[in-house]
Amino acid sequence: MHPVINIAVKAARRAGQIINRASNDLDMLKVSSKQPNDFVTEVDKAAEAAIIEVLTEAYPNYGILAEESGVTPAKGGRDAEYQWIIDPLDGTTNFIHGMPQYAVSIALARGNVLEHAVVFDPNRNELFTASKGAGAFLNERRIRVSRRTRLGEALIGTGFPYREFDKIDLYLAIFKELAEKTAGQRRPGAASLDLAYVACGRYDGFWEFGLAPWDMAAGALLISEAGGLVSDLRGEANYLETGNLIAGTPKVFAPLLKLIEDKLPESIRG
Repeated sequence: MHPVINIAVKAARRAGQIINRASNDLDMLKVSSKQPNDFVTEVDKAAEAAIIEVLTEAYPNYGILAEESGVTPAKGGRDAEYQWIIDPLDGTTNFIHGMPQYAVSIALARGNVLEHAVVFDPNRNELFTASKGAGAFLNERRIRVSRRTRLGEALIGTGFPYREFDKIDLYLAIFKELAEKTAGQRRPGAASLDLAYVACGRYDGFWEFGLAPWDMAAGALLISEAGGLVSDLRGEANYLETGNLIAGTPKVFAPLLKLIEDKLPESIRG
C-alpha cells in the first residue's frame, strides 16, 4: 500500500478502537444535537482527535477538513495544496441506537483531486482502501463494481435529505419512481459505507442530496477506482461542492442519472 494509505489506515483503526469500546456502554454516552436529526457524541470528538493526531504526526503541514472541528488550513510550502477530509463516525444516529452500520471515513485531496481513501467498518472489520490510479481494495483484496447492466435489476442505495428538508417532496417523487424501476432501494444511514458497497458490488448504484464532503470523499474515490462512475446531478464532477451525488456501475449510472435529472427543477440541478 501507498505510505499515505498506511498512515490513514492506522488513524482509522485507532478511531475504530475508540468507537468499539464506547459501543459496549451506549447508555453512558453524552449526545447533543447540531441540528434536527444530526447528532454528535463524545465518541465522534474523541475519534476525530485520535485521527488528527495520527495524521498530523506523519504529515504536519497538510490541511484538514473534519466534521467536528472544521477546517484547519495547511501550512505554507509545497504541502499547502493537500487536505485530509475526515468523518470520524459516519452514521452517528445508527451508533447511538446500537445499529451496527457506521464507519470511519478518511480521504486525502490534492487541490480538487481525490488521491487516497480509507473507509473502515469497525463492526465487521472491513477495511476499504483506494489510491488514485492504483485500484480499490477490501481487506487487501481487489474489488470491482458489479456487472449488472440494467436499472431494472439494480439494487440502489440512498439516504434521506435530512439536511435539506425542502427537498423531501422531490426526494420522495424520485424514490417512488426508482421503487418501480429497480430491484429495490436501501437506506442504512451511513453514506461512506453505501458508497463502499457500490465499489465492491453489493449495491449497483447510489444517490443522495445534501451530503457533506466528509460523507462522500473517500467513498467516491473507492467507486472510481473500482470501475464505477460518480457525478453530481448534471453528470459533472462537482459533487463535493454541491453535496448532490449519483454513482453506479457504468451501465446503471446513465439511466439512474437520467431518471433523477428528468425530475429535477432547474434551480437545484448540479
